[in-house]
Amino acid sequence: MAHLTKQLADTLTQVGVHTAYGDPIEVDGTTIIPVACASYGFGAGEGGGGVEDAQGEGSGGGGGGMAMPVGAYVSRDGVTRFEPNVIALLVVGVPFVCVAGRALARVIRALKR
Repeated sequence: MAHLTKQLADTLTQVGVHTAYGDPIEVDGTTIIPVACASYGFGAGEGGGGVEDAQGEGSGGGGGGMAMPVGAYVSRDGVTRFEPNVIALLVVGVPFVCVAGRALARVIRALKR
């Protein structure tokens, strides 16, 4: 199991920047470099001994990952700027605004008392 964990760690180290920044794409003289926020997680298990009248064994493992596109660097006419992904901003922003609104409502209610 330790060999598998090291192999996964080496693979993720090699992937690194390529996960956050995609390969540059050239379209009509404009260069686009996609940007994403990525995270990965892995776990493993083991087993052993058993309970009376039952034989214990074990093993296990799992992993997962996610990536959210946050925008792209766009180069036009010698000028490079970051253009955000509006949908990703809304997905992150809506829950934040809801929580901030509720917190503000509670503060106002507490100050009225």
